Amino acid sequence: MSVTLSVSDYLHHSGLVLQFGDISAKVSQFQVQLQQFIATEPVPEIKWQYQVPELGEGGACSLFGQLADEPYDLSAILGGQTAENEKALQKLSAVAAYYQQHSALDWFGIYQARSNVAGEPVLVKLAYYGAASRAEFPLNSEFAKISNNSTVGLTGKAKVINDVAAYLGTGGEYYTCDPKVQAEACLPLYNQSGKIIGIVDAEDFNKNVFTADAMALLVAVCLTIPAYLP
Repeated sequence: MSVTLSVSDYLHHSGLVLQFGDISAKVSQFQVQLQQFIATEPVPEIKWQYQVPELGEGGACSLFGQLADEPYDLSAILGGQTAENEKALQKLSAVAAYYQQHSALDWFGIYQARSNVAGEPVLVKLAYYGAASRAEFPLNSEFAKISNNSTVGLTGKAKVINDVAAYLGTGGEYYTCDPKVQAEACLPLYNQSGKIIGIVDAEDFNKNVFTADAMALLVAVCLTIPAYLP
């Protein structure tokens, strides 16, 4: 199992301390609550397959709400529906359930950095809640020009946007699958040596939802996930 950084190291590595200050104490409180939730809540249902949007030119989402004919199957990229993989997905689904209950945000996803079946480096979505969204984000500099997920997956620096429309108005690049999204926080996942091993992405249909307390909750999630990645 991977082990993540300390709270302080995470805040500095990700750059969040510059935006939100020292939120370590609040993060630690949420970490304790999250571990209790995972240990005591019923095992959640996991998704080996899930619906994904139809992709258009350049790999971007096409018409909003238009789904691909075939669902995405995690079995291939994870090497099969093994007992180990199933346990990992159960834990990650529990983390997503905790975040949904405590954040009340509209969308959340956990992504791991892996090579896909074509041997390409990607971020693959292992657990989530909310509307259908793409399964894999290419981990390369070209796709990072239009994707915060890929950018964070390459740089390890958090990206927090509390007003998507204002961000776009200043020339910011943004990958749009759901036009209702008005705020997004994309945070890195690290192992104990500081290597980037994935990301989380949280979105909401309201502006200005990512306060210091909201970020403390999301950081606690990021510090918990690495131990459960397959």
